[in-house]
Amino acid sequence: MSKLLLFYFIVLSHIIIAQSNTTSTRVLSLMGSRFELVAIADVKSNRNKAIEAAIVEIERIENLISSWKPDSETSQINAQAGIEPVRISIELFNLIERTIKISDLTDGAFDISFNSLNPVWTFDGREMEAPDSTLIMASIGKINYKNILLDRHQQTVYLKEKGMKIGFGAIGKGYAANMAKRVMVERGIKSGLINAGGDLIAWGNQENGDPWKIGIADPVKEKEYIAWLSVSDMSVVTSGNYEKFVIIEGKKYGHIIDPKTGYPVEGIQSVSLVSPDAELSDALATSVFVLGVRKGLELVNRLKNVECLIVDDQNKIWTSDHLKLNYY
Repeated sequence: MSKLLLFYFIVLSHIIIAQSNTTSTRVLSLMGSRFELVAIADVKSNRNKAIEAAIVEIERIENLISSWKPDSETSQINAQAGIEPVRISIELFNLIERTIKISDLTDGAFDISFNSLNPVWTFDGREMEAPDSTLIMASIGKINYKNILLDRHQQTVYLKEKGMKIGFGAIGKGYAANMAKRVMVERGIKSGLINAGGDLIAWGNQENGDPWKIGIADPVKEKEYIAWLSVSDMSVVTSGNYEKFVIIEGKKYGHIIDPKTGYPVEGIQSVSLVSPDAELSDALATSVFVLGVRKGLELVNRLKNVECLIVDDQNKIWTSDHLKLNYY
């Protein structure tokens, strides 16, 4: 039996994995992204059943949090914005409650009411000039997580203003990865990995007993990597502006928008966030990007078991105090 060596390359969602008698993988499209699920166990049928159960769980979560599906609980909340509270499942209630705590923690750099943003930026190549500043300011008028009102006793959520919308684009895949991992662990998978469109969580070890090796993509050189992490029971999530952007009059505008200004964030090319929880990593990666290098590192260094790597717009690498990197 050959030893298994795995490198998972964040953001590019590229996998190189040696198949063996104790490893099963599945690659498919879920939640509008490329998902990769890896299970290590002796019995093939157990591995495959665990992966299938995880896929069912991810599809269930998408039906719960999607703002595009008209019958989802999230769509019902948005439809009743400014009208009346909506009673929801305790699962979604708890998720929204956690997002508000992250909004408080990040001073609004993370905000699920960002879905209220009117699309003045398209990043589809059609933009010949930056949107008018008046339009940009109007577009952010409904963004305010403090207007998401929760009533735990009634188990309801109410969006205070008409036109408000919530969305889970900056946290949903991380939550799905967490829940898919839980399903696989419950089915006996002691070592595995889930890559949810760049939101990755790994547990246990590779087949040869080594920790998983996670590569951090170089935001400048395509298909190259600046460093790698050795992880077990950990998540790694990268947010970057180098795959979706527009250049107007020689200036590059990335797709990550500051919810307070309505303008694309400047000064950073990518943020890789490391923590034991994929949901938290997902939310904080975007938050640090918006906060910037100094405030982002200050936030991460205050948090227990959370680390990050930032590549700024001058290609300088910044890391939190205790991140352990391996360089090529």
